[in-house]
Amino acid sequence: MPIAIKNLDAPLGAEVTDIDVSKPLPSADIDAIEAAWRERLVVVFHGQPLSDRQLIAFSRNFGELDPPGPNPYGQPFNKEHPELNVISNVVENGKPIGNLGDGEAVWHADMTYVDVPPKAAILHALEVPPPEAGGNTYFANMFAACESLPADLKKAVEGQIAVHDASRNSAGMLRKGYKEVTDVRETVGAHHPVVRTDPKTGRKALFLGRRPNAYVLGLSVAESEALLDALWAHATQPRFVMCHEWKVGDLLMWNNLSVLHRRDPFDPKTRRVMHRSQIKGNKRIV
Repeated sequence: MPIAIKNLDAPLGAEVTDIDVSKPLPSADIDAIEAAWRERLVVVFHGQPLSDRQLIAFSRNFGELDPPGPNPYGQPFNKEHPELNVISNVVENGKPIGNLGDGEAVWHADMTYVDVPPKAAILHALEVPPPEAGGNTYFANMFAACESLPADLKKAVEGQIAVHDASRNSAGMLRKGYKEVTDVRETVGAHHPVVRTDPKTGRKALFLGRRPNAYVLGLSVAESEALLDALWAHATQPRFVMCHEWKVGDLLMWNNLSVLHRRDPFDPKTRRVMHRSQIKGNKRIV
């Protein structure tokens, strides 16, 4: 039976049904999923009770796995499968079992502070808070944001390169081995164009990474801050955004180079446990 793919009623996102991703997939299904991922940027699967091995096997259909970025505690959360990251607020025996806690995770793309960021991220929900407790995830379409830039911003970003800070994660925690940034001109991280070009389609997308400690090369601090503030205000408008309300067994795959995402805070008395893989990028951002 062929899989079914339906676009969500949002500026991005598609839902895939009639599929069991715990089993080996035919090449036609893999191609269809990848096409939806390229076009709609976020692909949603419901009701997928996967083991870690099955999550890894599914992820490898789309490329080589990229190991998680360093976490603030200096060691893998998933010691049996270190290629997976654990996103959780749960504390056991006085130690967190995962990253990012239960506070807000601000708008960001993953690991853009490295020269070749992962091209895709895949997140699997094992435990989620009840809907009223929070923890929804939002995605913003950076192709649409770039295409609708006002004329003054479009001119201002031409040829601009930004530094993407490596010191903190998306929950604002300082990573092990990094120092506080006191002058954004000294931010440590990869240098990327503010507007990237998709190598397959030629479409242009804003490539912003994370707002804290970002810096546009060659500008004064005041000019850089003003330009970045304007870009972030534009890029995160509701007209570019979809919201995902999690259920156990949900599996989301998104285009890390073409969307921003964030998470609502949630009730710290509830449990949220998710396992995450990411797919290695192919080349530097241009």
